[in-house]
Amino acid sequence: MSVDVPRRIVLLRHAKADWPQVSDHDRPLAERGRKDAPVAGRWLAGAGFTPELTLCSTATRARETWKLFAGELPKRPRTVYDERLYDASLGELIAVINGTDDEVRDLMLVGHNPGVHALAEALAGEADGDTRARMNRGGFPTSSLAVLSLTGGWKSVEHGTARLVAYWTPHE
Repeated sequence: MSVDVPRRIVLLRHAKADWPQVSDHDRPLAERGRKDAPVAGRWLAGAGFTPELTLCSTATRARETWKLFAGELPKRPRTVYDERLYDASLGELIAVINGTDDEVRDLMLVGHNPGVHALAEALAGEADGDTRARMNRGGFPTSSLAVLSLTGGWKSVEHGTARLVAYWTPHE
């Protein structure tokens, strides 16, 4: 596949987590998170975005979010659980994207804040309509999605190389 094909990155922040007496990595979803994750999946399916590859944090809340979310998609993408996405910095997230095979056209990341919000903001050199203002006003709450489009290979993804084309949150 040519590196100049249009590509999309879908960023999903995990759904609302509970706070039981377990390690942060092992925190499960709260009841609200179990309700919001499939709603987010239905929104993405209805918007016509279907990722080919999903990279998901290994944290329990991210894996549970992805399972509920993916059940709403018309076709489940190939999924890789990647420990680098847990508590990842902006630079680490960009490095993960840069390592994606150029055969993948549409990529999804399921991760955590503040990294997911920072990534959406950093990549979005441009934005459609009020998407950037809406995203920044709410602070990228749990179960929120950002969809960015770009042209070029994954290795060329860096600050300002994408366009924020959609932003959705379950409680706006």
